[in-house]
Amino acid sequence: MRQIALSLSLAGLAFVMTAIWGGPLLRILRHFKVGKIIRVEEPDFHRIKMGTPTMGGVMFILPVLLLTGLLNAVALIGVSTGGVGRSILLPMAVMFCFAILGAVDDWEGIHGKRKGDGMRARTKFMVQVVLAIATAYALKYVFKVADVYIPGLFFEVELGWLYVPIAAFIIVAESNAVNFTDGLDGLAGLIAATAIASFGGIALIQEQVYLARFCFILVGALFGFLWFNVHPAELIMGDTGSMALGSVLAVIALMTGQWPMLLVIGIIPLAEMLSVVIQIGYFRWTGGKRFFKMAPIHLHFELLGWSETQVVQRFWLIGLMAALIGIGLSQV
Repeated sequence: MRQIALSLSLAGLAFVMTAIWGGPLLRILRHFKVGKIIRVEEPDFHRIKMGTPTMGGVMFILPVLLLTGLLNAVALIGVSTGGVGRSILLPMAVMFCFAILGAVDDWEGIHGKRKGDGMRARTKFMVQVVLAIATAYALKYVFKVADVYIPGLFFEVELGWLYVPIAAFIIVAESNAVNFTDGLDGLAGLIAATAIASFGGIALIQEQVYLARFCFILVGALFGFLWFNVHPAELIMGDTGSMALGSVLAVIALMTGQWPMLLVIGIIPLAEMLSVVIQIGYFRWTGGKRFFKMAPIHLHFELLGWSETQVVQRFWLIGLMAALIGIGLSQV
């Protein structure tokens, strides 16, 4: 109970820290004209978002790194017995690296030579793969996390060398899945916060105290960001935030060994990513026909007549129920 209370208190502190510096960050982004550019193929009613400050992931990433680093400073420098606090070094590093990659993509799309498009997809994908492989190797051979726990089996399933490519695939896939989810005000933030809180609860059950604290600090910071991101959004997280969130969610899931639960707890990002894959595959197979009105799937429902708020709220309700089911399955 003490660890639960402390984790929730840290979430509250992270929320306050993020909300306080949100206003100054908005003024900085507006000063440097870091505004969203709407793609031509997006629905016309998204035009009102043109110029909304983006790269908002900085708002929650910096407080998370600062607060987590300060709380674990003693353990991080090796004074703590057993160095348990070092377990949060990897998710912190992954979040920072993917945030930098996302920031470069955002900046290139706003002020770079590829204005409106961002980095070349192949270049961005290759960097993601390199980072993911390095992370997967560290998980397996440096931090020696459990390979995988499967519901119904009361023991760890060993994957051997296969763990590295599987873990790398999960990190790249989740990073892009959350990126696809980031298209409506508050959607990616709410879905990611729910999923990360779920794995934070699983980490607490497993007595991975430092990892759980990191999760709840991130959730609190995300709520602070959502204060400015809910409809109508004053700020958009951009690839800076979405890629960082997706990658760190994958790493957290991998560190608990309960990463199969991403299929349940992360049902919304999974559906968003699959909708894009289906749309592209169907388009090529049929020579130009569309399976959905538009992909990712949240745009499909908007074009069916759902309001932006309805899509976000209904997707979040699905994500919340899926999270509860996923936590339950992880304990079977």
